[in-house]
Amino acid sequence: MATSSINGLGSRPAFLFPGQGSQTVGMGKDLYESSPAARKLFDQVDQALGEPLTKYMFEGPEEELNRTWNCQPAIMAMSLACLAAAGEANKETVSSPYLMAGHSLGEYTALVVSGVMDLSHAVNLVRERGRLMEEACEEHPGSMAAILGLDQAVVEEVCRQAGVQVANINSPGQIVISGDREKLDEAVKLAKEQGARKVIRLPVSGAFHSYLMGPALGGMLKALDDVEFNHPSIPVIGNCTAKPLNANRDVKEELAEQLCGCVQWQECISYMLKEGVTSFIEFGPGKVLSGLVKQITKEAPVLTVNDLASAQGLSNGLSGN
Repeated sequence: MATSSINGLGSRPAFLFPGQGSQTVGMGKDLYESSPAARKLFDQVDQALGEPLTKYMFEGPEEELNRTWNCQPAIMAMSLACLAAAGEANKETVSSPYLMAGHSLGEYTALVVSGVMDLSHAVNLVRERGRLMEEACEEHPGSMAAILGLDQAVVEEVCRQAGVQVANINSPGQIVISGDREKLDEAVKLAKEQGARKVIRLPVSGAFHSYLMGPALGGMLKALDDVEFNHPSIPVIGNCTAKPLNANRDVKEELAEQLCGCVQWQECISYMLKEGVTSFIEFGPGKVLSGLVKQITKEAPVLTVNDLASAQGLSNGLSGN
């Protein structure tokens, strides 16, 4: 397996890619203007979609960028552009990661980097994923909330009583739940009664990673059937299994399951650490995953590449650690 070393961060770095919710108007504009590699990537995305997605990314309006079918390919494009710019600026220090993972949508980004599918197919697939998810949201309105400071078993019992679902197990003490809005209100109330340190209602358009995404599953399976998947050149750790996706069948099953299933993010990071990962680098907008990794482990350094400066400064450890 290929390895790389980044300024003493060890020979086994893992690359991470964020999911929906980390988008902001203006993201990627500095990369487009100053990095030929990133500009080429953005242009390829626009060409694949047949429209200027980058216009919404760079200029807005915010409501257009935040539409699920726009923000999903936009976040993928931004993450890949950050990686392209970092590789361009740090040719000697940024090569192949030891392992990779992406949170929800970010899993598709990791699969592109691993060569499982090409960029054109991937951005159109996540565009369709976003469209199907938006339709499911309209058919079955729902929401999500982050529960802080409760054990997983307690949160699971709260969800059972309220009729909602655990959507993301992100880190020790941070679990996201998802479901019907009225039932979620009841779950929030129960969580507070059980002593949750904090409950945060998330600004999302639907109950992602829950049974309410069920109407999107049929269309998603059809879309997945239309894509040819290659064997991964770099192992990608699956959201639902927290194990490497080793074959064509594994990838299709994982991408279908994670639509309605729980993202086992804490377990994914723990698996990587057990496999010998020495550091983590998040590529893409925001720094949500970097924060979660720091909650999971204090041993492995974490870097974030989310703009031109952090991409160019990666080899010097200047990426917002």
